[in-house]
Amino acid sequence: MDLKEMIGSRIQNIRNKKGITQEQLSESVGINPKYLSSIERGKENPTLNTLLKIVQSLDVNLNEVFSDVQIEDPAKRKSLIISLLDEADDEQLKLAYKILSSIIG
Repeated sequence: MDLKEMIGSRIQNIRNKKGITQEQLSESVGINPKYLSSIERGKENPTLNTLLKIVQSLDVNLNEVFSDVQIEDPAKRKSLIISLLDEADDEQLKLAYKILSSIIG
């Protein structure tokens, strides 16, 4: 299972435990239900902003989404982080910097 699948599966599990439908969550987040379905199946990589909106709509913290996500290979982890950053726009990069600075700094 790759990172997108692990994150998507975790989002789906949290949503199901809270009794929220895909339609309800997608409406709350402001995305298409098909896009949410693709995120939950690991077919789409949500932007950082979308991921934060999903977390807020589910009323959980970001840590809960990533709590079961484990990538053992440090090189693979770094590569995945870099690929996410490569896809980010300027606002997402600013937010990612703030988040990483608070964790690492």
